[in-house]
Amino acid sequence: MTSPAYAGRRWALPAAVVEDLYPGPARPGGRPRRTARDWIVDFTCFLVAVVIGLLAADTLDQEADLSPPLAVVDQLTGALACAAVWLRRRWPVGLAVVMVAVTPLSATAGGAALVSLFTVAVHRPFRYVAWVGGAGLLVQLLYYWMRPEPGLPFLASVVISALLTVAVVGWGMLARSKRLLLLSLRDRARRAETEARLRAEQAQRLAREAIAREMHDVLAHRLTLLSVHAGALEFRPDASREEIARAAGVIRESAHEALQDLREIIGVLRAAEPDDAGRPQPTLAGLDALVAESREAGMNVVLTGRAADPAAVPASVGRTAYRIAQEALTNARKHAPGTEVTVSVTGAPGDGLALSVRNAPPAGEVPHVPGSGQGLIGLTERASLAGGTLEHGPTAAGGFEVRARLPWS
Repeated sequence: MTSPAYAGRRWALPAAVVEDLYPGPARPGGRPRRTARDWIVDFTCFLVAVVIGLLAADTLDQEADLSPPLAVVDQLTGALACAAVWLRRRWPVGLAVVMVAVTPLSATAGGAALVSLFTVAVHRPFRYVAWVGGAGLLVQLLYYWMRPEPGLPFLASVVISALLTVAVVGWGMLARSKRLLLLSLRDRARRAETEARLRAEQAQRLAREAIAREMHDVLAHRLTLLSVHAGALEFRPDASREEIARAAGVIRESAHEALQDLREIIGVLRAAEPDDAGRPQPTLAGLDALVAESREAGMNVVLTGRAADPAAVPASVGRTAYRIAQEALTNARKHAPGTEVTVSVTGAPGDGLALSVRNAPPAGEVPHVPGSGQGLIGLTERASLAGGTLEHGPTAAGGFEVRARLPWS
């Protein structure tokens, strides 16, 4: 998962964070490639070490007990320590340990020692910082005892050095905590994204299971009807030709519809997850009763448009349209009580069936009603299985609309 907040600003992140947020091919040795920010930080650390080293070099001639050869060794050691700052990312603890050992021998290496301690505080847990920082403070005691600071008491020198060490450690730990916070927020975003996907998949699976149960019951209904008419022919051999023809037509139509339902069930079961709702449901012909029931419940529902031939709408398409209208009216009653809801159904054979349910924006504050949006996910899945599409979202006026288009061949 990439982080939208930092998309296009990778240069502003540390290399370790970029490697974690935007994983890619590993470099030789497993080290992440430095970003522009890393180069700026590394150069700044090197510059700080050099400046502190130069300031310390100006004070070497004030040490009466320091011979010229020792002064030259001090400065050469400081120069090497400043150059070693460029290795701080690869070996932070090792470089800090070396700097602790070098500090008593070179005053000009003090800046590099502070930079190495800061690096340990940024890249390693606190136990490493405590050991390296504690060893550095003990070495400082030895250093100021061997080479007293000109014009400054021993205790004052030790206190200033301790305060500087604590400040560097605190700054490094603050940078480390900000980096860890960024990574933890990334992990939380990943988990939230995964949980949302799992919830959507679960809702889709439950919707398919419900639809499969509904198809099963409808198919059983068809087969029962077929069996009844076939039995009537068996026990009424003296029936008239008209009655036999009518019963045969009913058997043929029921067999055809049962075959269609069976194909739908197989299509559902062949999908990645099962699908569908549970008992024989009303078809498009029951839409008027649904609107009347909603009005009796206190809703202001307006039914506009009519399909060209509602009786000719296939049963599966009619069930889907009915369920979409039912769920949309339920949502309007929960989330926009008291508003006018317009239900529109249009279409003809060959053109498809268009259904829309639109409500006006609610007046005033609406009480919060718990809901997760799983109903709309189920409707989308239902429309998709019927070979159609479903869209939903707010209108320009501030209301909400559900639009579905279903095939009608």
